[in-house]
Amino acid sequence: MAELNSRAHEEGKKYTKKRLLYPKALQFLKDRIFLGLVGPRGVGKTVILKQLLVELGSAFYISLEDKPLTSTLYDIAKELDEKKIKYLIIDEIQFYPNFDAELKKIFDVLAINVIFSGSVAISILQTPADLSRRMRLMQVPPFSFREFILFEKEESLEPFKFSDLEVAEKTKEIYHKIFRFEHLFDKYLQGRNYPFTLSLETYFDIFTNTLEKVVSNDFIKTGSISPDEIRDVRNMLKFIGKSFAEGINYSSIAKNCGITKHKAEKYVSLLEKSFVLNQVFPTGTNVLKEPKILFSLPYRLLYKNFEDCTGPLREDFFVETMRFSQKEIFYLKSTRGEKTPDYLIDDTVIEIGGKSKGRQQFKGYSANKKIILTHPGIIDEIRRPLFLLGMVEFYDS
Repeated sequence: MAELNSRAHEEGKKYTKKRLLYPKALQFLKDRIFLGLVGPRGVGKTVILKQLLVELGSAFYISLEDKPLTSTLYDIAKELDEKKIKYLIIDEIQFYPNFDAELKKIFDVLAINVIFSGSVAISILQTPADLSRRMRLMQVPPFSFREFILFEKEESLEPFKFSDLEVAEKTKEIYHKIFRFEHLFDKYLQGRNYPFTLSLETYFDIFTNTLEKVVSNDFIKTGSISPDEIRDVRNMLKFIGKSFAEGINYSSIAKNCGITKHKAEKYVSLLEKSFVLNQVFPTGTNVLKEPKILFSLPYRLLYKNFEDCTGPLREDFFVETMRFSQKEIFYLKSTRGEKTPDYLIDDTVIEIGGKSKGRQQFKGYSANKKIILTHPGIIDEIRRPLFLLGMVEFYDS
């Protein structure tokens, strides 16, 4: 363990660039509260932990992914506490059985603080209330388009609020400052939203391996599915990936994958908590409450070429951005199944698509505010460039 900690410390020195959320993580650590970094595999949580290991100084790093511990977390924390170490840093805590009870005991008895990460939010987000008061969960999302520009072009751009998109003049003001980056948006949609892709020419084999690790490793280790269910999950992902985004719900998955609707719901929920899928539920009365199911970027591209799924990728980007910016989002569905605009956020109705979409998309639909997010981008009375959504601040929590 000491050797692993020493190696992690040396590796932490090599990472000179820091994610935009890094200062907020440091700010949270000023209080007596445990900090949990929760996000997808490959998004850079381990790098952040190692950077914190270097910066905090009086800290000790352990990883729970590969080898089981020979001592309990509490015993390790107790020994470090006796040595006056201030921080215990734990990578991939979800692989420790009943970690919540151990964390509670550490918090109640010892002075040491704990910083931990989890790539599977399955159990982390279900911690008991008495423990949730003792810790702060911080989402670590993939790069926003704004953060991609920071790492790719080393240019720092100011974020803006979602409400700014509702005002044409404000949108034009923002666009004129950053329009020179719009040509990078297709590149971003094709997987450059993950830090590890920046130095690579090809990287989809890494996403394939990551997805397989989530299904055949993470789910099994956490007891979420049985080994016999792995094939069903793989088949379900393939069906969603090969299909159009419209019409993908529990019922269509169950029918086409030969599983029960209950299992379809279970698998989708697990994959959402593992940051592979996103669910958007409908709003309105007298509608079936099944969600619309989309991928997180760029997993759809494991099943289709970019040119064949640009439309669904636009929606993947939109829904994932809203998820990490803490905006509540619904999809619109009529009682008879007629075509409606795509999504509702607060009192704003939103349609997503190509530049040919116009006001006719809202025909027969009343709403206080209407926006069409287009790719390629257009700005007029009702249309806004989709890529600008990637400039919205992610890290409010």
